Amino acid sequence: MRITGGTARGRSIAGPKSGCTLIRPTSDRVREALFSIIVAKIPGSTVLDLYAGTGAFGLETLSRGAAAAVFVDQSKLALQLIQDNLNRCITGAKAALLQLDLARPDGIARLKNRLPSEMRFDLIFLDPPYERRLAEQAVAAVEQGALLNAEGLLIAEERKNAGLPEQSGSFRLIDQRCYGETGLWFYQQESTGTK
Repeated sequence: MRITGGTARGRSIAGPKSGCTLIRPTSDRVREALFSIIVAKIPGSTVLDLYAGTGAFGLETLSRGAAAAVFVDQSKLALQLIQDNLNRCITGAKAALLQLDLARPDGIARLKNRLPSEMRFDLIFLDPPYERRLAEQAVAAVEQGALLNAEGLLIAEERKNAGLPEQSGSFRLIDQRCYGETGLWFYQQESTGTK
């Protein structure tokens, strides 16, 4: 895997060792397609990478001009990979790494307690293990936790046939893309007064 754009373009991202089933990196092809869609939203943005794995999403945003990124994963192995990748690819980046089990019902509430009060994000990416309905739960929890800025964008990755909802609280699905077996769902917060 490599960073596909920005100041660290072409630098290798370390992945899990062969046989590791805890981390499933998003392919370069899917990341390239995703970043071609969101490229204008990245410069100066604050980014939250949930179920971060190797940290590829957050690393890519930092390479492309994001102001700061928060990486969250439950695995110590994942957090070590992310730190190694930051050291290798994006030196001096404003980044925070948090170890949390986001699959817990109170996972997002616990995350909020560890962030500065009133912190909101411009881009949130979540990529939980496929087919456990965690993506749908995480979208709902992020919405309820008020973590997304009013003009922000939440992107959920799941298997393409997962069928994430068109509406989750105040979040409205604005786009969906499929790349092989991978699906991406793009959510924005509805404006006040919009039905």
